[in-house]
Amino acid sequence: MLTRKKISVVPIVYYEEGNIEELYKRLKTVLKKITPNFEIIYVCNDSTDNSEEILRKLAKKDKQLTVVFHSRNFGPQNSFTTGMKQAIGDAVVIMDGDLQDPPELIEEFAKKWLEGFEVVYGIRRERTRNFGAIWEFIHHLFYVVFNKLSYIKVPLDAGDFSLMDKKVVDHINSLPEKDRFIRGLRAWVGFKQTGVSYIRPNRFWGQSSNNFISNLNWAKQAIFSFSYLPLEWIFYLAMSSFAVSFLAIIFYIIWYIIKPDAPRGFLTILVAVLFIGSIQLITLSIISEYLRRIFEEVKGRPTAIVREIINNHRKK
Repeated sequence: MLTRKKISVVPIVYYEEGNIEELYKRLKTVLKKITPNFEIIYVCNDSTDNSEEILRKLAKKDKQLTVVFHSRNFGPQNSFTTGMKQAIGDAVVIMDGDLQDPPELIEEFAKKWLEGFEVVYGIRRERTRNFGAIWEFIHHLFYVVFNKLSYIKVPLDAGDFSLMDKKVVDHINSLPEKDRFIRGLRAWVGFKQTGVSYIRPNRFWGQSSNNFISNLNWAKQAIFSFSYLPLEWIFYLAMSSFAVSFLAIIFYIIWYIIKPDAPRGFLTILVAVLFIGSIQLITLSIISEYLRRIFEEVKGRPTAIVREIINNHRKK
């Protein structure tokens, strides 16, 4: 045993019927090595496969297992938020339910936590070969670009998989924003943080529900939640457009003086209209991203709606 402090582990589930029992078994094995006081909180994001049935059977046998069912799919970030609000441990571990976040790493997280670190995150130094070198590069490039744009710094290749001290979790839970990017909020709250490197394996079962569009939306969510630079770019685009237009005006005045009989080109007008129009569209798209997020925040809706909780430890 490493400690007698209570640890809460929050795996999120969405179409993971073939991963639930294996993850549960491995989590129990690891947690028993760390502490006698632990809880596992599965957050089921309204999966329509057999995930709910499997989770109900496990929760019936094990009172240390809490299962939270959402009324619909509210997304992974809000699922983590639900689990963090439900957790009562001195530390909370959040992880995906597909076994790409290896449960055995939690023991290393706990050791770092007991050394005094309030946040311990997993760093994906390498992925299994089946993941693909191109996607590996794209994921790494995202973190590089994000850190260049953002007013906070998120460690390179650090995912959501992490252990957070209770005070860190309490601060994140207290934040009122609805459009959540957990690893960004985790960096924003500060405290003493460190990382543990690991090789991220393939999914134990099934295929990921993520695709290019969902990953693109996730990247936009991260950047527009923690960066003001796109708004600054609008100013630079406007200044660049003004400079090009001013130079074009000077050029045409000189050209008219030198060759007053020279034909006036239709293509020049077309290119100018397309150039100005494209800048306007880019500007509007950037502004609309921020307006959409403001619109979501001012409505004040909850991050998720809980349909049912089995083995609710907060009621004890």
